[in-house]
Amino acid sequence: MRPTAARLLNILVPVKRAVDYAVKIRVNPQQTGIDLNVKHSMNPFDEIAVEEAVRIRERLKDAVKSIKVVTIGPPKSAETLRTALAMGADSAIHVEIPESDPSPEPLGVAKTLKALIERQKEGVDMVILGKQAIDDDAGQTGQMLAGLMGWSQATFASKVVVDAENKSANITREIDGGLQELKCRLPLIVTTDLRLNEPRYASLPNIMKAKKKPIEKLSAADLGVDLTPRLETIKVEEPPKRVGGGKVENVDELLAKLKDAGITTV
Repeated sequence: MRPTAARLLNILVPVKRAVDYAVKIRVNPQQTGIDLNVKHSMNPFDEIAVEEAVRIRERLKDAVKSIKVVTIGPPKSAETLRTALAMGADSAIHVEIPESDPSPEPLGVAKTLKALIERQKEGVDMVILGKQAIDDDAGQTGQMLAGLMGWSQATFASKVVVDAENKSANITREIDGGLQELKCRLPLIVTTDLRLNEPRYASLPNIMKAKKKPIEKLSAADLGVDLTPRLETIKVEEPPKRVGGGKVENVDELLAKLKDAGITTV
């Protein structure tokens, strides 16, 4: 009797369409949020996640069966998926929401990802996503997803080494005191830090190939998920403009000005 072949790894990479990192952020006239009529691109931390998934396949060769990317957003988010497909992902899922709807909150995103994972017939062994999105800087989705799924989690990863045969991974993560190394069993949630890798540029042939790769379209209703925000933004204002400083001739003058300003020594 032949031994059963080990199941190949399936990797899911959530990505987000966000305001481009080079754009100067401005509050919209209604003061309900930021002006979104600017250039958008893939969240930089998610680019790192896509790159790491592709590198894992390059290292493990045939041990990785598929890399699937997913996004939750308006129709224009399909451009972000095409970018990820051009970088090396195999297929994509677009959970489409109306252009006028607010961006989903981390808990809603985590519940949507959980529903998507449960729909995958071949299963999911790893979810690799950015540690945060540069538009809201929440940094919560990966942790919430791990909690909902009951899976291992390794956040702020700066190095990922996957052992496909033993279904485990060694993760080096960045903490305040330096580096921490974790050994986790698959299935696993990994959130990526800046020093994990440098994403590749998609070549023109791969950009053309990406146009033929499949994108499955779904809605939140298809997944039985409610993306209605639980938080209400009352008002968004820009920080006050900085007032120019002044020069003093000596320490005594400096102390006098501090005293006039109500600042006293302890």
